[in-house]
Parts: sequence; structure tokens; C-alpha cells
Amino acid sequence: MKTPAELIQFLESGMHGSMTYADYRQMGIALHAEGRTTGPNQSADLVSYAKMNEQRMHRLDKTVTIVPELTAVLKAISSPQTWIVITEDWCGDAAQNVPALAKMAAINPLINLRLILRDENPQIMQHFLTNGGTSIPVFIVLNETNQLLAHWAPRPAPAQKMLIDWKKAPEPKMSFADFATELHKWYAHDKTVTLQAEMLSLFSGLN
Repeated sequence: MKTPAELIQFLESGMHGSMTYADYRQMGIALHAEGRTTGPNQSADLVSYAKMNEQRMHRLDKTVTIVPELTAVLKAISSPQTWIVITEDWCGDAAQNVPALAKMAAINPLINLRLILRDENPQIMQHFLTNGGTSIPVFIVLNETNQLLAHWAPRPAPAQKMLIDWKKAPEPKMSFADFATELHKWYAHDKTVTLQAEMLSLFSGLN
């Protein structure tokens, strides 16, 4: 799978604001203490979502365990990889998935996980649209020469189906706030099981 030359240029010239997962978490905590979040939209709703996401990520940081089958596949990676996650602090789907991706990256020292913010990296984001939209998170796997091996976005398949079904529902339909509540209930019940299964399939397919 070839990486577009334009994208390689952006990657090699440096991703704006590229950070480790630990730095990303600390950035969020500092922003929330100031009543802010990432990105240009600093609405009260987004700041509130970001603060809830901090709690979600804190819980997942403590509770997520990577299953043995996926652990074995990740340990078997024998050449350096760069994993890029496109995210934003206020994104609920990112909060539910990125902590598990960070746990996966930590399994093998050959994996270099870097997080970037969507709104600061539009040139990269445009290569990974979902149905024409800038949905996040986006998970990108590159080899040591920045060739694209795989990518995944923006949420596990059952959660994506929930969103599609909600969008297609006739009016009047459930409000987005109520839909988001149901979506996060699904995440809480699933406990990253589906995400890990999808990552197992993704990385098994690279071998």
C-alpha cells in the first residue's frame, strides 16, 4: 500500500504538534484547568465534553488489558513502525479508543506512537476522510520508510452502525445528546473488546 507523495512530505517535514500519549494526557489536564480544550471551537459544550473525556481516559488507562492474542501479534512486529493517531481532546470516540491504542503501542519498543491534533494537521487529515468527513480518531500505521501499512477510523464497527442508524432515523429522532449517551453506554459495556478484535484482524493481516 503506497503512501501519497504529498502525505510523505508532510510526515517527513514534521507533524505539527506531534506528541506522546503521556504528553497528550497532560496537555488535556492543563487545558481543562483553564476551562479550555483543543481546537478553535472553545464552546462551553466542547469544554464540558473534554472534561468528561478526561475521566473516561483516566478510567481506561487504569482498567484496559490487552488480550493475549493481540499481545502476541504486536510482540511479533520485528521492524520499526510509527503509529499516528489523529485526535482532539473533546472527541468522545477518541477518549474511548486512544487509551487502548496506547496500551497496544507500549507492548513493543519498535512501535513509536505519536498523537496529532486534527485541526492543526489538515493536510494529513484530508488523506483519511470517512465518507468525506473529518471524523476522528484516525489510527495510521506506517513502516520505517513512512509507507502506509494500514489505517482504521473512526470507531469500532458496531458503534459506527449505531451512528449511521441514528442519522438515518426518521424525524423526530433521538437528540444527539441522547444518542451520545447511548453510544458511551455501548463503549462502557464493550470494554474495548471490539476494538481489540478489530486491531487483531488488522495486524494479523499485515503478517
